[in-house]
Amino acid sequence: MSWLVENLPDVLIAVGIAALIADMALFGFGTFILMFLGISLLVSGLAMLFGLLPSTMDAALWSNAILTSILAVVLWKPLHRIQNKNGSKKINNDFASDPFVVQGDVDMQGLTEHMYSGVRWKLKSQQPINKGTLVQVVKVDVGVLWVEAKEQ
Repeated sequence: MSWLVENLPDVLIAVGIAALIADMALFGFGTFILMFLGISLLVSGLAMLFGLLPSTMDAALWSNAILTSILAVVLWKPLHRIQNKNGSKKINNDFASDPFVVQGDVDMQGLTEHMYSGVRWKLKSQQPINKGTLVQVVKVDVGVLWVEAKEQ
């Protein structure tokens, strides 16, 4: 235990770096608390190393508790907003790009199916499409091909 107290700034810095690496490698910076704790440990260790804080266990515990709380309050909302940003980019790819003739009536219910690339897909459309119509895939969801009638 005396070794820990004698090398407290170095231990705090090492544990802070380890916490940040673990958060990045295991969770992709998905756990903010671990990131806040890692930054807090780093700052506390550096402050002790440069003599801004005394190298005691009490100072380490209090400084980390206060710094972690401040970081959480200040950074939680901005980081949460960044994390939950949804890209609204439409991805254009060649998947299911070949037009085909539907074998049944297609509407929003998705009762008609189409076999493509070994998978049975439900067909859906914003506008009703009659059986025998040439269609083009406009959007792909999980298990669903959204189609529109193709102009001939």
